[in-house]
Amino acid sequence: MEFLCYHRDRPASLPLRYELREEHWSYMDQYAKEMIARGPTLADDGETPTGSVHILGLPDRAAARAFAFDEPNYQAGVYRDVLLRRWRNALGRTMWDFPGGRTGGNRYLVLGFGTGQAADLTLPPARDELIAYGPMLSDDGTAWLGTAALVRAPDQETAGTILTPGRYADIEVHNWQFGGRPS
Repeated sequence: MEFLCYHRDRPASLPLRYELREEHWSYMDQYAKEMIARGPTLADDGETPTGSVHILGLPDRAAARAFAFDEPNYQAGVYRDVLLRRWRNALGRTMWDFPGGRTGGNRYLVLGFGTGQAADLTLPPARDELIAYGPMLSDDGTAWLGTAALVRAPDQETAGTILTPGRYADIEVHNWQFGGRPS
């Protein structure tokens, strides 16, 4: 099963986040084989972390909850909340397989929170710019709750257009970058 986990930072938690950087990376190293994508969301300055995205394959919901809530930053209070959803990898690849590479261009996390009938279940025309893409699902995987994508785009507005307008209660677009331990 695949899961999307988005930890959003608590205001004024940046010093604690930096203090726990090595513990966070060591924790994530344990899940290296399961990772589909990972990386921080960033403030408008493009540098200040505002959250942490992890998309990974895990055996079940209990394992996903353990991953999300045993994470050192979560345990220490860096995060204000956690979005944890089943997710389906519509691209069938990891971010490391993205033909556009780790750098170059602007990257975004796009979250569409669904309402009504499922939307955007097929890949959009701009698939060459997709780093990760798929539906967010209910715990049992049967109900569509929205869509989550990591996308390369010229700006936030363009990134948001990857989803069908009017089919979502809300669409959030966050600056994002490839994550992981620095090389």
